[in-house]
Amino acid sequence: MTIFIQTLDYNLWDLIVDGPNLPTVTLENGDVVPKPRNLYDDIDRRIVQINAKAKHIIICAINSNDFNMISSCISAKEMWDRLEVTYEGTNQVKEAKISMLVHEYEMFTKKENEDIKSMFSRFTNIINALQALDKTNSDSEMVRKILRCLPRSWMPKVTAIEEAKNLNVLPLEDPLGSLMTHEL
Repeated sequence: MTIFIQTLDYNLWDLIVDGPNLPTVTLENGDVVPKPRNLYDDIDRRIVQINAKAKHIIICAINSNDFNMISSCISAKEMWDRLEVTYEGTNQVKEAKISMLVHEYEMFTKKENEDIKSMFSRFTNIINALQALDKTNSDSEMVRKILRCLPRSWMPKVTAIEEAKNLNVLPLEDPLGSLMTHEL
């Protein structure tokens, strides 16, 4: 959904992430309250319009259960935050997920009788899940991990790749082709 919203209008994404700062006024007693619509200037109307557009896009992208959960939200940011906690969990839950995925990443090995394509697919699933939680690894680290996870019978091919290629600049997909060819 992030990419979809950003391609429509990057300002929408900024509004969702940073909040809309809906127009307010400060009363004589110091209370801050929503500004009445009849007092909006052009900037206020633009802010409210962008917020409404962002809310509309979010609502169109969710199911009825999620709609019921966020329908009372005033701003697109509030909607997004509520959906984020629902689907990703609190920071504590995110950290637990990251910890579990990092453990999977660290313990990753090629399974017996598993082909390279399936192994790479499993590996990519772990990497994508980590990236969704803002935990990233460089291509260099991932290439080295893929090469380390192979069984001893693959060591001559691993050595050949390490000697022939600069692992610091090698994209993750590059060793996949070499390993699949070797597998044949």
